[in-house]
Amino acid sequence: MSQKPYFITTSIAYVNSVPHIGFAMELVQADALARYHRLLGEKVFFETGTDEHGIKIYRTAADLNLTPQEMVDKNAQRFKDLTGALNITNDYFVRTTDPAHKRGAQKIWQKMADNGDIYKGTYEGLYCVGCEAYIVEKDLVDGMCAIHKKPPERIKEDNYFFRLSKYSAQIRDLIESDRLRIEPEARKNEILNIIGEGLPDVSFSRPKAMLPWGVEVPNDPTQVMYVWCDALSNYITGIGYEEENETFKTFWPANVHLIGKDILRFHAGVWIGMLLSAGLQPPKNIYVHGFITSGGQKMSKSIGNVVDPFGYVETYGADPVRYYLLREIPTTDDGDFNEERFLSVYGSDLANSFGNLVYRVFSMNEKYFGGKIVKVAGCPSLFPVEEVITQYQKGMSEFDVKAAVESVLRLIAAGNEHVELSKPWVLAKSDTEKLSEVMYQLLEIVRIIGVLMTPFLPGSCEKLLAQYGEKGRIQDWARAVSWGQLEEGAQLVKGEILFPRIEEPKGESKAA
Repeated sequence: MSQKPYFITTSIAYVNSVPHIGFAMELVQADALARYHRLLGEKVFFETGTDEHGIKIYRTAADLNLTPQEMVDKNAQRFKDLTGALNITNDYFVRTTDPAHKRGAQKIWQKMADNGDIYKGTYEGLYCVGCEAYIVEKDLVDGMCAIHKKPPERIKEDNYFFRLSKYSAQIRDLIESDRLRIEPEARKNEILNIIGEGLPDVSFSRPKAMLPWGVEVPNDPTQVMYVWCDALSNYITGIGYEEENETFKTFWPANVHLIGKDILRFHAGVWIGMLLSAGLQPPKNIYVHGFITSGGQKMSKSIGNVVDPFGYVETYGADPVRYYLLREIPTTDDGDFNEERFLSVYGSDLANSFGNLVYRVFSMNEKYFGGKIVKVAGCPSLFPVEEVITQYQKGMSEFDVKAAVESVLRLIAAGNEHVELSKPWVLAKSDTEKLSEVMYQLLEIVRIIGVLMTPFLPGSCEKLLAQYGEKGRIQDWARAVSWGQLEEGAQLVKGEILFPRIEEPKGESKAA
């Protein structure tokens, strides 16, 4: 039987600067979903990457006295480094300066042109360099872009246009019917309100004389593609659209595009129109997350509150950073990242609760039974395992990763409570048969917790499950989360403390 394919993408990060904690969160959310679907036995393809064209890149490079290519090479490497630092399991890292991407972007443009959806025209209006987007007067706040707080530029150019209006009704129908599902519901309603006004045709290129840094328009070397046309096409170029190879045939349409709320209209509007024009299926889901603030304020270099994910990973490790982003930041809403709260969550959830449970259980089993499993026939679980798994899977399928994490915390709390109520140290002196039952229950619940936490804390859970030997290997999801898998006589290995306690903050060196 062939594996069910699952294709998930992040947005591609704009490389006019180095990575910040917001993109780290998007990577971790996508990675947790990718790892979960691998546990289910699905054939996963996970893509991320970098967006490397546009006027902002061109101008920033000039300010730094670098060529655009020199600058994007330098910054793209930092984004690649971030995937390694956070233990991200992406299968491909796409760069929009890659020759294969450029050819694929030109291919979809040509398909759209062949379908009569690209035409020459004159654009006169407002352009926000920060957004790399054309905007209208009604969206300004006091004459400025609502996001970047800067006045847009007024431009007049002879460009190519895309007949997005032709597909407006079809896009609306896809979203309303949930054939293109947008989570959360509030974001679905938001884009439907925008589409309700009717999607206008969009300027789709810029004169090369004005912007010499981009993908050339097919058959017209005097024009380069509008950066969003170039960038959005990465979702198909990264899986082989140029040649329409087996990877492309296997994984398209994407199961999930995971993006930030500020770029929803491009993904649920422009991108879907491009696909329809080129005769391609739309993605199945668009998952939309919020923003991260720092100390209650929007991150800003001038304020000095930009959170550097590398600093936190170097100081505390990848898993604690992953955990905070998944458990503490609401999956589909805005949330705050600050060191005080980070340390509080680390101490309460990881060191004192999860890590302490694991260490106590293995230490007691080592002390009382030499590290071996002593199984009691028909040993009940006493824990709400099936209920938690239902909540966990619901959270993962509905893009509420925070809810999935918190469902597992119920089992951790129940495990710690069972230790305190059953008092193995007392049973060791009075009732070894009952002690055997209690230790089996604790070892089994810790194993199941390790399986469920694997998408969120992969490095720590790999260490934890390795202590179970062969029984710690996750080969089949249903069996891995079923009660009673540990066998009598199996030798376990007591491991290190997963999350050492941190008594004092290690310094405020994480802001850049």
